[in-house]
Amino acid sequence: MSAMDLFRLEGARALVTGASRGIGKAVAEALADVGCDVAVTARTTAALDDTVQAVEGRNRKAVAIAGDLAEQGVAADLVDRAASALGGLDVVVHNAGVTPADENGAPVVAPLQDQPQDVWDAVISVNLNATAALCRAAHPYLADSDRASLVLMSSSAALIGFPMMESYGASKAAQVSLSRSLAVGWAQQGIRVNALCPGWTRTDMTAFATETGPLSDWLASHVPLGRWATVDEVVGAALFLASPASSYVTGHALVVDGGLAVPDAGLAGRSLPPSPFAAA
Repeated sequence: MSAMDLFRLEGARALVTGASRGIGKAVAEALADVGCDVAVTARTTAALDDTVQAVEGRNRKAVAIAGDLAEQGVAADLVDRAASALGGLDVVVHNAGVTPADENGAPVVAPLQDQPQDVWDAVISVNLNATAALCRAAHPYLADSDRASLVLMSSSAALIGFPMMESYGASKAAQVSLSRSLAVGWAQQGIRVNALCPGWTRTDMTAFATETGPLSDWLASHVPLGRWATVDEVVGAALFLASPASSYVTGHALVVDGGLAVPDAGLAGRSLPPSPFAAA
């Protein structure tokens, strides 16, 4: 097998959640590039039009499936519909997730003691409970595959202190723990399970920070490489975990964060601008 063949997934059947934009869309396109037929999900099928066109433009089958993971039973339904449309599943990349937000969708950046319980519950419901339901539903399909790979999109927030967004950090840490437990529990069935932990990445989800100069600069200043990641810099890691290139990798949390989560990363010597959260 050539080095390039290590990343081929010719004829594989993949499900990518949260695939309407950002990392999820780019992962779906990359999987199509290496030979996968891809089912993609988002809250509406209309939001998936660009992703579907991109996958089909690579001469692979694309299936758009709508569903809101905040609703009970939707996670399992998405998996079953994807498997039915594709004839099974070999790869699942669970990218969908939420950050704390109010009833209007505006970001909630506040310490735990000031964060309403319903905001906490909404994040845990989608990022952890729906993740568990999705994994449970995917298990029988992956167990029938001879190249099964499940990738949970966690975050470097799982590995560091994440004040003012504790619900998000806790839910992402739980995904890392879940991936390790499933990796061990499902290993004898040949199912590999890994977590992917991106750091600060420029996406629509992080626009509230990237479009606010002082906050964006302050966050980037804590990264030894000194900048935000692009979506393309995360996709390669996702493709590695999904492909035969990582055939002996399971139970791993692959960190793509420019060094953010390295202990004492501040010793990189970068000067830190004043915190935008500091009292005036």
